[in-house]
Amino acid sequence: MAKSLITCDCLGSQSIDAAALSKTTGLDVRAPCSALCTTQIDRAAGALTEGNSIICCLQESQVFETLAEELGVAPPDLLDLRDRAGWSDDTGSNLAKMSALIAEAQLPAAPEKTIDVISGGMCLILGPDAAALAAAEQLKDHMAVTVLLSDGTEVPDTRDYDVVLGRLRRASGALGQFEVMIDALQQVEPGGRGAFSLTEPRDGGLSACDVILDLRGESPLFPAHEKREGYLRADPAHAPSVAAAVLAASHLVGTFEKPLYVRTDPLICAHSRAEQTGCARCLDLCPTGAISPSGDHVTVDPMICAGCGACSAACPSGAIAYDAPRVEQTFARVQTLSRAYLAAGGTAPRLLVHDAHGAEMIRLSARHGRGLPHDVIPLEMAAIGAFGHAEAVAALASGFASVTILPGPGADRAALAAQIALARAIGGDAAVRLLDTPDPDAMSDALYDETAPAPVGKPVRPMGTRRQITRQAARALHPEAGRLPLPEGAPYGAVVVDTDACTLCLSCVSLCPSGALGDNPDLPQLRFQEDACLQCGLCANVCPEDAITYAPRLDLTEAALAQQVLHEEEPFACVECGALFGVRSTIEKITAKLEGHSMFAGGDKLRMIQMCDNCRVNTQFHAEDNPFAAGERPRPRTTEDYFSKRRDH
Repeated sequence: MAKSLITCDCLGSQSIDAAALSKTTGLDVRAPCSALCTTQIDRAAGALTEGNSIICCLQESQVFETLAEELGVAPPDLLDLRDRAGWSDDTGSNLAKMSALIAEAQLPAAPEKTIDVISGGMCLILGPDAAALAAAEQLKDHMAVTVLLSDGTEVPDTRDYDVVLGRLRRASGALGQFEVMIDALQQVEPGGRGAFSLTEPRDGGLSACDVILDLRGESPLFPAHEKREGYLRADPAHAPSVAAAVLAASHLVGTFEKPLYVRTDPLICAHSRAEQTGCARCLDLCPTGAISPSGDHVTVDPMICAGCGACSAACPSGAIAYDAPRVEQTFARVQTLSRAYLAAGGTAPRLLVHDAHGAEMIRLSARHGRGLPHDVIPLEMAAIGAFGHAEAVAALASGFASVTILPGPGADRAALAAQIALARAIGGDAAVRLLDTPDPDAMSDALYDETAPAPVGKPVRPMGTRRQITRQAARALHPEAGRLPLPEGAPYGAVVVDTDACTLCLSCVSLCPSGALGDNPDLPQLRFQEDACLQCGLCANVCPEDAITYAPRLDLTEAALAQQVLHEEEPFACVECGALFGVRSTIEKITAKLEGHSMFAGGDKLRMIQMCDNCRVNTQFHAEDNPFAAGERPRPRTTEDYFSKRRDH
């Protein structure tokens, strides 16, 4: 049964062609209302009672959700067509755009993965004595408060909250599981007459708390502190900020759901091998410090991760992937938007990628400004940092003429800039851009003024991993190209070997995490498959001869999918049996260096270097100084031997 689409022209302020939408979307699109949320609320009630309906009004979502609750039915599916497509100064047809937005809205939503975080309300307050104690007075009835005062401060005569003296050395953790270490720690010893006495100072005191209220006015305790849940910070000299922080702290008691933003696959992580560090892209990008090394791979602390998505976009192997929503769902949304837009008769659509802040800018522009052009399709991301070069290039290959990324205030500009530079190198300089403005009017003007390049002639919708999708999309965008040069640090490229320095020790082969480097079991060869190379840096770091460098590029030819010989040499023939082993140049160099060495003088000692493993063992076994010819080793004496000797005496 096809879903019903309940539309509203909002007092005639937008145009909706119900018949055309019904044809392009395959839905039952009812004749548009004019005041669905007020005088025609009965139509909304009828649709909610019938079920299987989508109400095209997001602004009055509270009205429809309350109505559903009163009717005892499930909350409605809501879709914003007006602000994103209907309200616009553009005179072009909005049919294709509306069709695309409707098609995207029907994609199944992935279930959200969460973990429960329990906060018992234990709050540690840091800061100047007056501000910290005043905050404690306000929170004492809502939380279990401890105030950390500086050395020598007079302890207040109260047991409504705890007071300790000392110096904070460090803090770690997040909401519900903070851990602090305090030096010169002194605690109150209750009892007796007069002022409270204190324990003797001690360093390294450990304590746990659920919430930290930092009123010190100094440097924050954590990187990207605004993203650390449970850590509240305010300037003690600014009373409104302190009041807001105190109010926020009072609400951090109970059980909360923490989204699990990313998923990891340690087996394909290229961070390190054999204690040699390789890829550190995610470690360098993580603003909160949630990612840390753990042996050969990295781990993500889900309690600290703020879900910015930068690690997912930058990971060359897919060992870290955004999961809220999944990477695959983002690709599906992009391809659905382009396919539906083109199928509805639209041409050369443009993609605008934004976050929740950008969504509000679009609403403001629609109501008070020019709105979006008819060919600009908005795509809202929970974390705009997760939209990387692979997603942008896939969008271009699917038929979008350009991709514009509109970051919000909390976006990591540096991480976005790196991904945009890589996307432009693959998709074209004019096809991908960053629109960094907080002004809705400036946003609209930039979109209206944009001259986008022509879209791809034959749109494709590649599938697979992010690397596979990038390669397929690049081939669609550049059908005649061989190799595309990429910026430094790109996760695609070739390994360049200095053949004069390389000794074919094959250390690089044993540590290559992706199998891009390989050997030949029959010949001294170093082989390389460019498509598999992550440019992680492990092989260059482990090479004892410093013979390896990198050439960032994207090889679109079939040669990138096959193994190529980077370096090979003539094998050495065993002087005894003639079997091929080792590298001739290496054996000859070693022989030449050891010719005058006393340890290799006389007999077959020097000659054994030129033998294969079997012949070397055989020669050693029959040599006069063979250690195996010394006879049976003396039996070790045991406790029983000593007892036996005592009995004999």
